[in-house]
Amino acid sequence: MHFELDEDHRMLADLVSRFVTDQLLPLEAAVLARDIAGASVELLPEERARLDKAALDMGLWGLDAPAEMGGADLPWVALVAVNEQMGRSIVPYTLRPDSPNLRMLMATCNDQQREQYLAPYARGETISAIAISEPGAGSDPAGMLTRAERDGDDWVLNGRKIWITRAAVADFTIVMAVTDKEKRARGGMSAFIVDKGTPGFNVLREIPMLGGETTYEVALEDCRVGADKLLGAEGQGFAPMQIRLNTRRLQMACWGIGLAQRALDMMVEYAPQRVTFGTALSERQTVQNWVAEAATKIHAARLMAYDAAWRIDQGRDARTQVSMVKAYGTELGFETVDRAMQLYGAMGMTREMPLHMMLMHARNMRIYDGPTEIHQWVVARNLLGAKR
Repeated sequence: MHFELDEDHRMLADLVSRFVTDQLLPLEAAVLARDIAGASVELLPEERARLDKAALDMGLWGLDAPAEMGGADLPWVALVAVNEQMGRSIVPYTLRPDSPNLRMLMATCNDQQREQYLAPYARGETISAIAISEPGAGSDPAGMLTRAERDGDDWVLNGRKIWITRAAVADFTIVMAVTDKEKRARGGMSAFIVDKGTPGFNVLREIPMLGGETTYEVALEDCRVGADKLLGAEGQGFAPMQIRLNTRRLQMACWGIGLAQRALDMMVEYAPQRVTFGTALSERQTVQNWVAEAATKIHAARLMAYDAAWRIDQGRDARTQVSMVKAYGTELGFETVDRAMQLYGAMGMTREMPLHMMLMHARNMRIYDGPTEIHQWVVARNLLGAKR
């Protein structure tokens, strides 16, 4: 059993750390200023172009994309440290291509779709979205109402989707729909690729979220797509969707660890400087307990993340471990940032510091891709089911 990354993976983690420190952190002041002014915190085109160029020049595109498509084809254990580092910053930037949809496409695309969708996406040339959640359905796929029905050689999609990131700008959206209402999640759910501009794919509204993030609500109204847009086998969309969800969940856990580590670093830096009633905060037992507890939990969460990643790389069932670390890592991020805000006092309440946006990011992640309570239920259900 080894507890160190391979040399190449350590060098990659250091490279991403440098990218975050040199490229992302300097942009935080501009992001915070836009937030204070009530404007969108999204990157300006010139900012995004500059980051894209820097990331590309540093070899940070396509880290887990297939090698034959110009990617590095890295295992998940290498990406844990990458995502932890990316989680340190509040700048809304993702290294291309975004891993969750990439891995779902890799598991489902046929030869034509690999050329038309996967290859350009793997090269970072296109943007994708995925439409799973529905008003009222929440985390229960069995409650999905969006239908896809055959009409000759085509499929016609009807339904409502919500909480979709990038829906208004995506070149294509993966839409989950029920193709057999009797089977539903057990053999009756399928995935479809809907290109931007397809008639019947209507972005209804932009939904502002905490921390300056944005999602969208979409209506599918007699949205017709060809048979070639079916992603994977008919009725077999649930398993690839789980690949996508587990990828994002592990990614979020790592982001939560990154947030917690940055908050801890801020506490360690500030506590010796702040003196109250003649004593530095670093000498207060409560503050020492906060620091020790955060460091211990971060260490535990990091080991959990590597274990889940290793299981995925080995082709093992890691659903329980992913649920564990998603719940633990995102709750840890929220708790540690909250402690840092308490330590900083009134300064921690200002919008001039990144702490408030870090807290909002952590708060969102406690809900996104399954709230903490759902993942705790999944873990308990799996354990109790095994005993039965």
